[in-house]
Amino acid sequence: MSTGSHARPPAGHEAPRPSRRARAQQVLALARRRVRTRRRTTGGAWRVGTPVVVLLSGSLFAVSAVNSEGTDLRAGRYTDLASLVQAEADSYEELRARVAELTTQVTDLSAQVGSRDVKRVQQRIEELRDPAGLTPREGEGLRITLSDSPLEADDTDQPTKWLIVHQQDIQAVVNAMWRGGASAVTVQGQRIVSTTGIKCEANSVTLQGVPYPAPYVIEAVGDPTALAASVDADPYLQFYRSQAIQEDIQIGWDMVEDEVDAPAYDGLLDLSYAEPLEPTV
Repeated sequence: MSTGSHARPPAGHEAPRPSRRARAQQVLALARRRVRTRRRTTGGAWRVGTPVVVLLSGSLFAVSAVNSEGTDLRAGRYTDLASLVQAEADSYEELRARVAELTTQVTDLSAQVGSRDVKRVQQRIEELRDPAGLTPREGEGLRITLSDSPLEADDTDQPTKWLIVHQQDIQAVVNAMWRGGASAVTVQGQRIVSTTGIKCEANSVTLQGVPYPAPYVIEAVGDPTALAASVDADPYLQFYRSQAIQEDIQIGWDMVEDEVDAPAYDGLLDLSYAEPLEPTV
């Protein structure tokens, strides 16, 4: 039998084990082959994946541009001021209707209470409802309409602030009507009470949370002669009316006697106020 180098060693004779250095070289060679294999795999994935990612990104940009039509797609951002004002006005109307409904419920429940003290308080409330503006009023009176000037800023050398109606103009008319003995005053059809605030916001006036554009109609129930005399005697309104007849200003002013219908105030009755902080030592 041949005893070449590749023959199985005889029984009982153990083949010599490779040296420690040889084993280390074998492990190192195996690790290098694995690294080369992984690099080839990863490099191929990047060569294929990168064009795909770029293509998908371009597609997303194109879809966004088409859908937006040049506008902002981000939610929660108002680009239309008129829409924002209308949304706030609608929200206010919903809240006011809810307040009216709850007030009716409270009134019905209170009427069912038979306590003497409750009846005394209810009687006092009824006496104060009319002075507080919570009951409708109608009768002869005065109507004043304030409107912005028809002139544009380029049509005159006068300041732009003199061409538009401001909140102080409306307040001056309302105060003059109260001094003239008005029993009820409305602005844009809304009843004016002691807690009513008139605020100027941009090109509109906000009254009890609702924005209104010009022209502004102020009406008062009362003696027309006494109301007109009070308006004529007001120094602020005298200056306003002098601007109304100036050719280079022409701010709007119209005053007529008429029958006035003043609805009851139906807004919020709760008062909000601030409290001072306790001093810190």
